[in-house]
Amino acid sequence: MEFLAKLAFIVYAVFILGGGGLAVGAHSLVRALVGLICSLLGVAGMYMLMAAPFMAFMQILIYVGAVCVLIFFAIMLTRADAGGEESGARRPGKAFLSSLAFISPVFALGMVVVNFQPVSKAIPVEVPVVELGQGLLNEYALAFELISVVLLAAMAGAVLLTFEKRGGQSAQ
Repeated sequence: MEFLAKLAFIVYAVFILGGGGLAVGAHSLVRALVGLICSLLGVAGMYMLMAAPFMAFMQILIYVGAVCVLIFFAIMLTRADAGGEESGARRPGKAFLSSLAFISPVFALGMVVVNFQPVSKAIPVEVPVVELGQGLLNEYALAFELISVVLLAAMAGAVLLTFEKRGGQSAQ
């Protein structure tokens, strides 16, 4: 069983790092979004390894299901011009800078994990899903509702940008 857990950890880590690398280094916004989705699915898998299925479900539901779909709609609604920056050739140093932006946090976090091991490996107390639900509906209800307002504002902004690009004309 321990071997399978280590194998699953490696697979999810490859998903996270590969998706992050694709998101940072992709030339196309849609390919960068696919990399982001792969990375977020890898994080959901890590939650499953930590025996937190509710968090894994929320990761998939909120980030992959809502945020990535919202980003996809924003990309599709704001069409890039034929002569835009995205369609042009890559600058020579851009691949190096994107690789550096990807590798630097991974290296820094790896060094912290290797050098500063936790003192105890105690398993945290598991909070029942019922208590999480009660918290979201009682003391954290405002924060939970503000998330939907942020998503609505982002979608309205994408629609407004599209409307202004077309010069206020109706789509035909």
